[in-house]
Amino acid sequence: MAGHFKFLPVLLLAIFTFSASGQLIASINCGTSDVMIGKNLIQWSPDDQLISNGIARVVPPSHAYGSDFLELNTLRVFTSRKKNCYSIGQKLKGVKVLVRARFNYGNYDGLSSPPTFDLHFDGNFWATVQTYIGGTKSYEVIYVANGDSISVCVAQTKPNQFPYMSTLEVRRLDPEIYKEVEKSRALFLRDRLCYGSYRYYRYPTDTYDRYWSSAYGVRYPLRTEAYTVNTTAPNNPPEEIFKNASTVYSTTDALYLLTVSPMDPPIYVNFYFTEATFFRFSLTRSFRIYEISASGSRPLSPPISPPTFEVVESFLYNYTVSSISNISLIATVDSDFPPLINAMEAFNISGVLTDGTNSNDVAALALLQRTFEVLRGWNGDPCLPAPYSWDWLNCNNDARPRITSLHLDSFNLSGSLPDISSLDALEIIDLHNNTLNGSIPSFLGTMPNLKRLNLAYNRFSGPIPTSLSNKNKVELVVTGNPSLCTSGNSCSSSASQSEYSFLSWLLLLLLSLYVGERNMQMPTCQLL
Repeated sequence: MAGHFKFLPVLLLAIFTFSASGQLIASINCGTSDVMIGKNLIQWSPDDQLISNGIARVVPPSHAYGSDFLELNTLRVFTSRKKNCYSIGQKLKGVKVLVRARFNYGNYDGLSSPPTFDLHFDGNFWATVQTYIGGTKSYEVIYVANGDSISVCVAQTKPNQFPYMSTLEVRRLDPEIYKEVEKSRALFLRDRLCYGSYRYYRYPTDTYDRYWSSAYGVRYPLRTEAYTVNTTAPNNPPEEIFKNASTVYSTTDALYLLTVSPMDPPIYVNFYFTEATFFRFSLTRSFRIYEISASGSRPLSPPISPPTFEVVESFLYNYTVSSISNISLIATVDSDFPPLINAMEAFNISGVLTDGTNSNDVAALALLQRTFEVLRGWNGDPCLPAPYSWDWLNCNNDARPRITSLHLDSFNLSGSLPDISSLDALEIIDLHNNTLNGSIPSFLGTMPNLKRLNLAYNRFSGPIPTSLSNKNKVELVVTGNPSLCTSGNSCSSSASQSEYSFLSWLLLLLLSLYVGERNMQMPTCQLL
């Protein structure tokens, strides 16, 4: 087992302030064109301006949600493309974000066949979404954004099982929250629980709109006797979650929290405590966090004695086990009361996140998208995660992938081709059957790895650049460009005819001037 534990008694500190409105970067209600204000004062925006693909659908009344979750009653389903992506936000590079995606199948298609598909973020695998007819699935990831915007994608993994999205939320987090986690890794939420409460909490109770689920049925609930609790703590938990707690009946009972398996990735768990009872005389409550497995039990923390009015936060980081283990609270031998807990957050820690596709290649694709409107509906990382590249390109297997082929045939591209020479790993460019015009760009002949260039059936004109005509290693296809100067349509013959016509006109002009000078009475010859 590898792990790290830290115990943080939190004293009265200066109150941390936030700009609450600045935390809610985006709340996207998929499959609708209307703005909606939710019960928690969150403004839900439609997704029809964010994505051009997909079909808007509505959950039937038999599976629809009430006023608390009206945003889950619409969805957008994607029946084409390997993956479909939302691109959200601006100037987010280096910002710690919480991204939450939710899915409510609700038998919207009447087939009673909830789909399974993959979920990605910023070119990284997130989760395999397994939906069901009744109820929702929710996924949350916390990480530091590597680009100015973030992307969330769904990818089809099984025939005739079409991915969809119900809601998508992006929240800005303070950089000091969950600071134990390296910037190169992400946290995938397992559970975020508030104990002893029958309610769930989110924004505006939690400034960051973290979703705290009710754990009311877990053991014996307690109501905190303190009217106010100072919640100044490293992860800025909301005060409301400390109004209740859970405990057990006896100091000999363990308070079970979660189970960890050897198959799990390393986990990160935050535990939040405050004393719920005003003790008389010299009574105490003291306990430890324990790992309990078939081979025995061992403590993972020093004794914890939560103070009244204030919060104690403890955590496990990079924690793994060699056999199935239960994480529980057990009273110390000198404790007068059993253990208690107010709230807990448990996360899986990701591997190192990708840096994404080569930045020069991404910039060249962005230029193509600015030039050709038909390409602007493609978002997210163009190559990652493999094998879910954009449908019209292929990539290699480098750590930062390079784009090796463009297949933009029959894409209704018109106009001139922009300079995409920074895509210098390209081996194949297929642009046939479009209406591209103008001269064939000379930069195409300078691309070092190009092996096949198909420009057939466009409207290119003029000569073939010498950079291409002298490049024997490139298979060049230019049929179907009638104005292009090829061996069957010589540019030199056309040039000679033009030159002859100009010289004939010039000779006639000189002759007319000469005759006019010799005979001033002769009418001036007008050339028409």
